[in-house]
Amino acid sequence: MEANFATLDYVIFALYALLILSVGLWVSRNKKGSNKSAEDYFLASKSLPWWAIGASLIAANISAEQFIGMSGSGFAGGLAIATYEWMAALTLIVVGKFFLPIFIEKELYTIPEFVEKRFSSQLKTILAVFWIGLYVFVNLASVLYLGGLALQTILGIELMTGVIGLALFAAAYSLYGGLSAVAWTDIIQVVVLVLGGLITTYLALDTVSGGTGFFNGLQTVYQTVPERFDMILEKNNPEFMNLPGIGVLIGGMWIANLYYWGFNQYIIQRTLAAKSLAESQKGILFAAGLKMIIPLIVVIPGIAAYVIVNDPNLLGSLGEAGLQNMPTAGNSDKAFPWLMQFLPSGLKGVAVAALAAAIVSSLASMLNSTATIFTMDIYKALIRPKASESQTVNTGRISALIALIIATIMAPLLGGIDQAFQFIQEYTGVVSPGILAVFVLGLFWKKTSNKGAIWGALASIPIAMFFKIGPKGWLADTAVANFFPSLPFLDQMGLTAILSMIVIISVSLRSNPKTDDPKGIPISPNLFDTPAVYNIGAFALMLVLVALYSIFW
Repeated sequence: MEANFATLDYVIFALYALLILSVGLWVSRNKKGSNKSAEDYFLASKSLPWWAIGASLIAANISAEQFIGMSGSGFAGGLAIATYEWMAALTLIVVGKFFLPIFIEKELYTIPEFVEKRFSSQLKTILAVFWIGLYVFVNLASVLYLGGLALQTILGIELMTGVIGLALFAAAYSLYGGLSAVAWTDIIQVVVLVLGGLITTYLALDTVSGGTGFFNGLQTVYQTVPERFDMILEKNNPEFMNLPGIGVLIGGMWIANLYYWGFNQYIIQRTLAAKSLAESQKGILFAAGLKMIIPLIVVIPGIAAYVIVNDPNLLGSLGEAGLQNMPTAGNSDKAFPWLMQFLPSGLKGVAVAALAAAIVSSLASMLNSTATIFTMDIYKALIRPKASESQTVNTGRISALIALIIATIMAPLLGGIDQAFQFIQEYTGVVSPGILAVFVLGLFWKKTSNKGAIWGALASIPIAMFFKIGPKGWLADTAVANFFPSLPFLDQMGLTAILSMIVIISVSLRSNPKTDDPKGIPISPNLFDTPAVYNIGAFALMLVLVALYSIFW
């Protein structure tokens, strides 16, 4: 399918690319008479204001997996997938109040560094290797694949050409500049991706309404497929195994979100780069507010595409192009890029720039955090403890480049996956419950021991794989399988986290049943006090969430 890009579209996209590269390289420049220190490169000199933190959190989070993968899930199952976004807003409030005060107080560079301070360097190394593998083989590879798929669908280029182009774009400013380049360009990226996403949403809903506008289109979609606006799915829904009813509110969704927003290096790194704890918390609150509108630009277009594809009259109004690369039940991730081809000249360039902004900002964030973990928690801790500042920064750049090359090679191997957003969540869910169990107990239960944490982290992987493969693998057709039926992966994550916590508690109590662990974190009464603006904003967001779930229950 050809994109039919007009000259204006190319100009707009080129201006966007030039702006991002220029800003990224400008903020990356060395201060006169000095070279970058590790704090400059990995934590942006601890100078980020709240609005930059909030914007950068969303830019790091929103990528091809949302624009392409979540729109695909909207096409396949409806609004229920938006629970990842709306529950994330609530999770961010929890992280800002209960986790950030401890992380900021301990002046961390990386999340594994906290593990060393609370437990041991041995456990830190185990988790650092977990994270690097997850970032390279799941996160980076999947974002590159989805981005390449989108460019292939929109521009008609080869998948590998798109993958390499996106990799080079992200590398052009992020490898040299570090977190400063990533965070400050993210402010521009967020504006572009929200604007471009809203344009695509408007077009899709205007098409559904027969040209009578956004609100009529939204009403038409709701009236045509009301069942696709259910947030809590019944067991007979085909998507129940991905979004298991009430479990998304009280079960494994909390595991996925708390891990991602609280203990994920490429997310939490922005908050560690804040001027102060209060500034960091305001940034978290700003990000939570932005999360509330994300479903409008990534899920609603997928539902609108479903309505268009299943209405011969609407599909016919798009002409012959509407029949090319059309999303189907087995290839739902084509929904968003399929819609984008129908944008008029000029706006098409904005929309493609928005998609590129989402992809490139996330790639840059993941690269920087992968480099930070490798450099600070493996290279400097185990290989060269006395490395100079320049050696440390250069190692970060080299490790990021190697990670990008590996992910670029891996990306095409993900071809054929439907609903890639769910794929990412499911395979991240093999690792995240054990990590979450270690952190939550390490933060809030003083008896948690290093030995217990190591056993819990290592046990979590076979526990997760048992729930994932056992009932349909080696236990299939046996009496045991009846006791362990196939469970939705979010429920598997919840059970894995609980069992991992039981292992940690059991081993900790057995090794030292009477006294607190020497490295237990003292919790002072006022540690979790938050400013009035944070409390008011958090309360307002919770009221909006209650209203949304009440309306779309």
